[in-house]
Amino acid sequence: MATRRVVVFPSSAELGPALADLVSSRAGAAVASRGRFTLGLSGGSLVSMLSKELPALPDLDCSKWVVGFCDERLVPADDPESTYGLYKTQLFTKVNIPESAILSIDSSLPVNECAEDYTRKLKKAFPDDDKPVFDMLLLGMGPDGHTCSLFPDHPLLEETAKIVAPISDSPKPPPQRVTMTFPVVNSARCVAFVSTGGSKAPVLKEVLEGREGPALPAARVAPAKGELFWLIDGPAAADLAIPVEKPGSGARL
Repeated sequence: MATRRVVVFPSSAELGPALADLVSSRAGAAVASRGRFTLGLSGGSLVSMLSKELPALPDLDCSKWVVGFCDERLVPADDPESTYGLYKTQLFTKVNIPESAILSIDSSLPVNECAEDYTRKLKKAFPDDDKPVFDMLLLGMGPDGHTCSLFPDHPLLEETAKIVAPISDSPKPPPQRVTMTFPVVNSARCVAFVSTGGSKAPVLKEVLEGREGPALPAARVAPAKGELFWLIDGPAAADLAIPVEKPGSGARL
């Protein structure tokens, strides 16, 4: 089971550069070891953070990156709700990820077919793996403890056969989405959650310190053989009683 590292930064202004540095360091190691870096992206505040901080890194080379999405809403790419669309306009125009190496959904398909199509794309990108083994997944967490489009008390939490699943009844709009499942999430070599803001403090305490009853989806992320980071800011960490890391200026993760 992965060793969990909970790292607290004074604010998101310090967290962003550390996240970019972590992505860059894991990318360099993956390319040196396996010839490419496979990265799964999530939406929310991660889009603006990565779009600001990754292009600011000196000598960043993304030419051997393969990028997928941990979940996606079934909307056209030009819809403001499209995670791919946001990254396309805010990040992908600034870095040299090959367009053919960006694995996005086909939002023109019905949700079940869309999930099957995205499954095929992932299997083609990971032909040697029983299920995709990403070098790194970047995850967020909702105020209800959901991550990807895996929501509390939803049947998809128990999905073990599919690597990508459709969801038509998302409690958070839009209702139709596709999402990676826990078998893929927990196969990653490195998973990094990013959680910021005081509104996340109560649920973060439940996720990281445990709670009575079923574990929240974010608490079920535990890569079997990989690293697990929780990168959070001071306001989000306000309720935590567990030991945390507080890196000094310029510290590497």
